[in-house]
Amino acid sequence: MEIFVFVFIVSLLLIHEMDAIRLKEWKMFVVLKNKHDETAYRIFSLAHLPLYVVAFFILASGGELAKTILYYAVDAFLLIHAIIHYGFRKNPNNGFNSIFSKAIIYSLGLLALIHLWLIHFT
Repeated sequence: MEIFVFVFIVSLLLIHEMDAIRLKEWKMFVVLKNKHDETAYRIFSLAHLPLYVVAFFILASGGELAKTILYYAVDAFLLIHAIIHYGFRKNPNNGFNSIFSKAIIYSLGLLALIHLWLIHFT
């Protein structure tokens, strides 16, 4: 069950990243906010590539320890991610104001908690 929840989390995270590109999330990053949109888009997008490669490689061929570390890292990130998005909710460059965007972000945090519970208690 926990692997299903984790795969669902990763899938929802990818949808959030598509939403982030649509909403130009890079405008909230100090390093990228003043760059031309095309440049910032490329940097923002390519910065995700090593993260995806490592995560998918571990899921596909990693040992149990590597998968466990990945689970904890992603779950912790998503909890912090939800808190950061909440903290930036009034940022003028924050485009994540729709119910759709907020539902994805905060569902990821909730699912991370559920996933942590599952890997500890089942």
